[in-house]
Amino acid sequence: MNFLDLLILSIALGVDCLLVSFSQGLVVSKKRKRTSLKLAVTMGLFQGIMPAISYFFTDYVDEYVEPYGAWIVFTIFMCLAFKIFTETFYGREEADEICYIGLKGYLLMGIATSIDALASGINLQLTNTPLIKASVIIGLGSFIMALSGFWMGNFLKKLPSKILGSIGCIILIFLAFKSLV
Repeated sequence: MNFLDLLILSIALGVDCLLVSFSQGLVVSKKRKRTSLKLAVTMGLFQGIMPAISYFFTDYVDEYVEPYGAWIVFTIFMCLAFKIFTETFYGREEADEICYIGLKGYLLMGIATSIDALASGINLQLTNTPLIKASVIIGLGSFIMALSGFWMGNFLKKLPSKILGSIGCIILIFLAFKSLV
């Protein structure tokens, strides 16, 4: 794959990062700068590391992970949507405390958004694409898209928190069902 191919792959893989980060930007009010950076770094790292894993373990990924990848993504996104829903409608009274993201949340979002990146590593190996170059481009693209998505969502925060929480849930549910298609 040449640079343009890798850039297009990076954008395609980063769309989920953008949407998930957008949904988080809608509802996170505390420590926004830190949260946006942690989210973008997590997603960029996972998107960059997953192709390397499948690059070296192509047979294992193809046989054991690929058949269940869509269901893993579906489950994680539905759990995150449920978390946002419960915090928005049944959780804390103060909107400033809705959906503070913890380590577990970052890891789940990193995994959920990078399952397709895991599958892309097989393609990188078959096309003899340099792994480090590909991982860096994919990781940086996802980092930029996640950071952009968070701040786009945060920009729209003027809406009431219940509406924002609902939009975040809808986006995550959409991504969950999209993973099954």
